[in-house]
Amino acid sequence: MPSLAAPAPAKVNLTLRILGRRADGYHELESLVAFAGCGDHLAFCAGPQLELAVSGPTAGQSGAVADNLVLRAAKALAARISDLSLGRFTLTKQLPAGAGLGGGSADAAAALRLLAQANHLALDDGRLLDAARATGADVPVCLDPRPRMMRGIGDILSAPVSLPKFGIIIVHPGVAMPTAPVFAALGLRHGEQCPARPASAAVPDERDALLRWLADERNDLEAPAISIAPAVAEALRMIGTLPGCRLARMSGSGSACFGLFDDEGAAATGAGRLAKAQGRWWVRANSIGG
Repeated sequence: MPSLAAPAPAKVNLTLRILGRRADGYHELESLVAFAGCGDHLAFCAGPQLELAVSGPTAGQSGAVADNLVLRAAKALAARISDLSLGRFTLTKQLPAGAGLGGGSADAAAALRLLAQANHLALDDGRLLDAARATGADVPVCLDPRPRMMRGIGDILSAPVSLPKFGIIIVHPGVAMPTAPVFAALGLRHGEQCPARPASAAVPDERDALLRWLADERNDLEAPAISIAPAVAEALRMIGTLPGCRLARMSGSGSACFGLFDDEGAAATGAGRLAKAQGRWWVRANSIGG
């Protein structure tokens, strides 16, 4: 079989409401998720045994290969399909770790898509989704990377939603942000619910209406993340002051932040200014929606 390849695009949480904490410790959430055109890249070649090679600019941040979510996803699917054909994965890491961009989850989802292609499985095969859920909370939404609402603990997904195209800057200010401390800083006890807020309306598909809707939303983990890493606040401030920035917000549990612009050209101009001012930050311009 020839080598297969798939992108693992960055996941951006345009909104993130925390609704409460369940008795089992998991947090209930509601989030509008979109995917940018930048991200990691995964290739696969069928072979006698499961293997993974990792390279790329941020490979050193990805931890031990044996613990990589690509291998975990492949093993989860193999546990559900006894005759699954496996092989060698080659992962090129571009996304920073601990950034709230779902890099590991996107890699795992790309692995499942490639295994589905190699084994002639439909993407809506229930075993594929089961393997995604078993691998990590963010893996199911990355399996079919289109904008959608994510609820529950990440396991309840809406149908894809239509978003107008925006330019986007994604910025990582050089601070890794493990998820657990951010949720801990939120301070919810087991079984505690957040104060009731009006339910989110349907996501608008017109640009100005969507921007107004997004402005009324927020990322509830932004303040806890800033309490741990003040660099997040500086990144948000600098993004928000760039010419043409329509919205600046943190993604996921941090520490990556994003800015929305009317088009990719405006985003690229802003990214150039920001990269020049903060040479050690990870800065990318791309697009979402459309």
